[in-house]
Amino acid sequence: MIAPPSATPVFQTIKDFLLREIQAGTWKEGDAIPSEAALAQQFNVSRMTVNRAVRELTSEQILNRIQGSGTYVAQQKYQATLVAIKSIADEIRSRGHAHRSELHELIEVEASESLAQQFQVEPGYRLFHSVIVHFENEIAIQVEDRWVNSALAQDYLSQDFASITPNEYLVAVAPLQGVDYSIEAVMPPKHIADMLHISNKEVCLVLHRKTRSQNQIATIVTMWHPGARYQFTGSF
Repeated sequence: MIAPPSATPVFQTIKDFLLREIQAGTWKEGDAIPSEAALAQQFNVSRMTVNRAVRELTSEQILNRIQGSGTYVAQQKYQATLVAIKSIADEIRSRGHAHRSELHELIEVEASESLAQQFQVEPGYRLFHSVIVHFENEIAIQVEDRWVNSALAQDYLSQDFASITPNEYLVAVAPLQGVDYSIEAVMPPKHIADMLHISNKEVCLVLHRKTRSQNQIATIVTMWHPGARYQFTGSF
C-alpha cells in the first residue's frame, strides 16, 4: 500500500523514534543504539531506509557512527548564540533544560595597570570581579570570569547570582551600547578544568567579550566552555 503524500516518510518515523528514545533517556550519551539490521526488522523496512534516518541524525551530531563498532548516542554539544547577547540561563531554558550556577568568587578589587588600561580608567579604580560556573542539566558547561565597572553596576556585589545571572542584572542597569569579542580554542588551566570537571588536556572554547555602556567599558568577561560538549552558533 502506498502512503498518501501527506503521510510521514518512513525514514522520518524511524528518526523520530530514535530521537524520542534518546530524549527519554532510554539511550544515554555513549550508549549504542540498535543495529540498522535490528531497526529494519523492527520497522519492517529496508536497511537503506534505516540508514537514511541514522545518517541524518549523525550529520545533526545526535549520533556518532564508528566504523566496525556501531552507532552511539553522541555527546551533546550545547549551543550559544554569538550575535545576540543573552543570559546563559535563558539559552538553557529555551532548550527545555535546567540551569543552575555555583558562585566561586564575588569581590571588589582595585584595577591593576593592565585592567585599568582595558577599562580605560586610572590604576586603583574600583572594579567588581565574579567567577561563576553554569550548569545545564547538572553538566558544567561554562566558567564565567567577569570584571565589572563599579560605576555602572553599583549593586553588583549584593546580587543573588543563584537566582539571577550577571547578564540579566547588567542588561537592566547598564544597557548595551556596543560589544567586541573573540573566540579561541585553548587548553584550560587546572583551576578552570577542575570547575568544569574535565581534564586540563581537553580543549576549551573560550569567548573573550568586552561590552560598552554609557560611553564606558562596562564589563570584560572570559567564558570557558568544554570543547567536546559546546558549540557557538550565529547568523547575520
